[in-house]
Order: sequence, then structure tokens, then C-alpha cells
Amino acid sequence: MTGRNVLLGVTGGIAAYKSVELVRRIRDTGAEVRVVMTAGAKAFVTPLTFQAVSGHPVHTELLDESAEAGMGHIELARWADQVVVAPATAHFIAQLAHGLAPDLLSTLCLATSAPVLLAPAMNQQMWASAATQTNCEILRERGITLAGPATGIQACGETGPGRMLEPAQLLHELDRSEAGCLQGCAVVVTAGPTYEDIDPVRYIGNRSSGKMGFAIAEAAAIAGARVSLVAGPVSLATPAGVHRTDVRGAVEMRDVAVALAEAADLFISVAAVADYTPVNPALQKIKKGLARHKLDLESTPDIVAEVAALANGPLTVGFAAETENLRQNAREKLSRKRLDMIAANRVGQDGSGFESDTNEIVILTPEGETDLGKGNKRDLAKLLVAEAAKRLKGKENIESCTDQDTGPSTRN
Repeated sequence: MTGRNVLLGVTGGIAAYKSVELVRRIRDTGAEVRVVMTAGAKAFVTPLTFQAVSGHPVHTELLDESAEAGMGHIELARWADQVVVAPATAHFIAQLAHGLAPDLLSTLCLATSAPVLLAPAMNQQMWASAATQTNCEILRERGITLAGPATGIQACGETGPGRMLEPAQLLHELDRSEAGCLQGCAVVVTAGPTYEDIDPVRYIGNRSSGKMGFAIAEAAAIAGARVSLVAGPVSLATPAGVHRTDVRGAVEMRDVAVALAEAADLFISVAAVADYTPVNPALQKIKKGLARHKLDLESTPDIVAEVAALANGPLTVGFAAETENLRQNAREKLSRKRLDMIAANRVGQDGSGFESDTNEIVILTPEGETDLGKGNKRDLAKLLVAEAAKRLKGKENIESCTDQDTGPSTRN
């Protein structure tokens, strides 16, 4: 981040103390940091503290005669390459969502053309409220990134989502490599379950909600990719900028996904594809009668392995949802299917994985592993996409796709 101008906004929450460490960490990367504080923030940390760690005077007033003849907010808005608000309170999120600008920080957020990242921090009930969630969705639709919140014990004594991300996690969000890291690349993502029909009213399925796959498709689109999402039967809205194809069974998903993968730079297999499907589905509903009924099953296509085996194929990322021996089983799958990366996640425990908004992921490659930790699926999706982008850039025989405007990138 050498030479990068980061403007840090601090609002009135107890998590403001973490932002002092965030300033130090950002400066350690070679970036320049200037701090803007709201009146509420000054009740928790003094401006002098931020001045000492940033090396610059702290800005607090909207109408400051000493700052560019009273136009300091425009000067700061133009100076910033990145705006970060940490912590971002429910009040600040609400006023930004509705275009209100009563103070310096909210005014420059409206006046800047730089990317804006918010790190929410508040009581877990405030975060869960319909008003806050609606405001967050408004901001996301406008291109503002929300990092967090994390889940844990809060200053009020309650436990739940609402903690500001730690400085190290926020620093990762600011890494230059994440901004537009897939610009111009063609990415295919599979998501959700497959339903394998037994008869017209029954099927073999699983508990996959599709949330992780949709979050990854959204993160890839934000990173600049042209994203094709192949979705099993789920009830989720299509992320902005993503082309979606709905399928039902494993064979249909295989046909669509492999055809798209042949022209892709990156393939991420998140779908929980059924391993077996009935050989001869009944044309009519099977009536209850016999005490036992046997199904004749056959193996479904191994989609991710087929993509990984394509000549001149895309960088291929798989998922391993495991209930035990997480790393061992995932690494065996990585090797057997000859994948470039695999994301191992434990399911069925601690409220993460299937049918949940949180997940816990470890990325494994032939060379090693990276623990992304536990968190919101949207946040983990950004981290996973960033890791895949780094590996894509280093993959042999793939030309850079950063300057491609249309069509799939060219590979040797």
C-alpha cells in the first residue's frame, strides 16, 4: 500500500480504541493516513491520540475556516484513495444510507469518488434490527463495502454479531490486491444443492442454502470479474452484475458448468452436488404400501474433477464440506481431483456451514494452507476470492486478464 492515501473516519462507539491500532498497521504498509472524527468519537478517544499515531492533525469540524477557506471536506475527499469508517455506528450507517451530511465525515463520504469501506460496530440487537439491515443493503447496492461485523462478547455484556473486525482483518480488506483483483476475468461459480428426482414429487437433496456460493459470485463481480453463476434450487436473489443460470439436477449442472468453464479463467465449485441419482425415476408418484422400498442409484458426474482435467482449463477451486477430519479429508480431495485450491469448511457444528449466514474456512493448496477463520459468509467470500486471484496471477501459462474489456481472457 506504499503511496496510498487512506482516510480513516472514526464514529462514536467503544470500538474506536481499535482504530488507533488500525492507523499504525496501515502506516506500516507504507500508506499515508489522515483521521476524521465525529463528535461522538471524541468521547471515547482523544484527537491527540490519533494525531500522534498518524503524524497529521485530526479533522473534526465541517465548517473550518483554516482548511482551504472552509472547503476542507472537498480537499479531503479528493485526497483519499480509500475511505474507511471504523467503527461505523448504526446512526452513521443510517444517515449515510439516506444521504444526510450533518458533519464532516458524512459530508466527505458523499463528496469522494474513492471506494468507501464501513466496519460496523454496535449492539447485536441494533445490528439485527430491520432498519439497520435495510440501511446496509442500500449501501451495498450503491457500491459501499461493509466489512463485518464479527460475532462475540460485546462491551454491553451481550453476545452476538456486532463487534468491529480486528485491525489485522480490516487491513486485509484494504490490501491493494483485493481492489479489482479479477478485473476482466471470466469466472464461473456453482452454488446450492442439486435435486435428484425419485418421482414427480420426491427427490434426493441436501441442506445447502446456496448462500456461500452466491456470496462468492457477488465478491468476484465486485472484484471486476464477468461472473457466470450456475445455481441449484435455491431462493436467493441474483447478485448485482452476475449472469445466473438455474438448474435442478447434477447432470444438468454438469452440462452448463463445464461448457462455461471451457472459456473461463477461474472456476469455483461451491455447489453441494448429489453423489448419486436414481437410475429410473418413476413417472408417477410412488404410492405408500410396501414396508420397504429400494432405490437403484448411480453415480453422478464429478463436475469439479472434470473441469480440473480440461486441457488449458481454468484455475479450479473446490469446496470440501466435512463433519470430521477436516484438513485430512480436504487434502485428499485436493490431490485426488487435482485441484489448484480447495476451501475446507466444517458443517453441522457451531451454527456454521449449511443453512447459516456464517462459515469457517481453511484454504488448502498443494504447497500449504491459509486459515480464513470464522465469520460472515460475505466477508469470507471476499477473502477467498482474493486468495484465488493471487493464485490465478501466479499460474503458469495464463496471460494477465487485467486489461481485457470483453470476452474471455486469452490463455496460452
